[in-house]
Amino acid sequence: MYAVTDPATGTTTDTRPTATDAEITAAVDAAHAATAWGRESTVAERAALLRRLGDLHAEHRDELAAGIVREMGKPLPEAEGEVDFCVDIYHYYADHAEEFLADEELKVTSGSGRAVIRRRPVGVLLGIMPWNFPAYQVARFAAPNLALGNTIVLKHAPQCPVTAALLEKLCAEAGFPAGAYVNVYATNEQIADVIADPRVQGVSLTGSERAGAAVAEIAGRNLKKVVLELGGSDPFVVLSTDDLDAVVEAAVAARLDNTGQACNAAKRFVVVADLYDAFVEKLTAQLLAGQSGAPLSSVTAAQTLARQVDAAVAEGATLHTEGERKGAYFPAGVLTGLTTDHAAARQELFGPVAMVFSAADEEDAVRIANDTPFGLGSYVFTTDPAQAERVADRIEAGMVFVNGVGAEGAELPFGGIKRSGFGRELGRPGIEEFVNKKLVRTVK
Repeated sequence: MYAVTDPATGTTTDTRPTATDAEITAAVDAAHAATAWGRESTVAERAALLRRLGDLHAEHRDELAAGIVREMGKPLPEAEGEVDFCVDIYHYYADHAEEFLADEELKVTSGSGRAVIRRRPVGVLLGIMPWNFPAYQVARFAAPNLALGNTIVLKHAPQCPVTAALLEKLCAEAGFPAGAYVNVYATNEQIADVIADPRVQGVSLTGSERAGAAVAEIAGRNLKKVVLELGGSDPFVVLSTDDLDAVVEAAVAARLDNTGQACNAAKRFVVVADLYDAFVEKLTAQLLAGQSGAPLSSVTAAQTLARQVDAAVAEGATLHTEGERKGAYFPAGVLTGLTTDHAAARQELFGPVAMVFSAADEEDAVRIANDTPFGLGSYVFTTDPAQAERVADRIEAGMVFVNGVGAEGAELPFGGIKRSGFGRELGRPGIEEFVNKKLVRTVK
């Protein structure tokens, strides 16, 4: 089940045995035992370990990036950038943990005395991570929770076993005690048992809607909090511009990031009618010219995208592309002639294919942007600041980026609404998800 199959060649280069039930039990035992460290260590001590963990990611940058390329086909410069972002995240929480976790004095209006909120760990957490950002997804879950003193049982994607093992090794090398971060090569059935374990206090999953619904159902039956970051079909809304070439350049970057395999990549391009034809012409030319030549994560991923694109064409959409799919390789393309009535308009296309919609005006653009079951990120391009504020307020998404792409940061919360999930990672909100906000009221 856990194997590295290089999508560029189709060759399996590494396999790891699935954990036994006894090994899973031992992992939860170790994580539970390490909660004593989480309760008794100081925030400053944990911050120092996080700083060292970030430093180790920088020291092992080449090894981590090469592993990411082998496991899921990411272009090497992007894999290196992913590792750099991890360094930023670990260092960010090292720098800000004491500030975020400081006692919060409350103004008492119900009598005498004082009251304070103390932020304390809740215990063992389960993380279920995807393949598309093998190191970054782990960092944004692990960093705030290790800073808080929670301990982690981590189930990575089956195609990322080598990265999973390396991340566990780096945590140990950084000085985190045994059990603070435990990697498990678990089956879905075993994970269901872990969620049900009374010692596990919460679950964070990044993945598909189907996986999120399954995990949330089990967690709900067992009264466990969950954070879910699921799919997205982010709109890229173009309302006005004094530099269409720059907007198209941003659009191409937003669609081709990670070969189009990012939950918050721009996927639906909504363009006002007077810019539509010129935008489509320029986008098509630049998208086809700008593709990296990297494969998708697997042959299965390419086959899934092909079925979606073929279905859109069968419904009347036009595909603008060059080249043919071969194995895990999928040529970039642009789908036009779409309306919100097309099935593809309500799906997530996970790959280098852009959907472009024509909008009559601002009102119509907002309608198209919001006509989706998803609500992760979004992008708005306009030369009118008042319009930017107005449209950003009306977009139904967890994140709106105005006149820019690639503007994520360790300090900025990440997450969505609707079928894109709930909860936030990164920034201050990321450390507030799995925390005991303990009230201490002293009357006299």
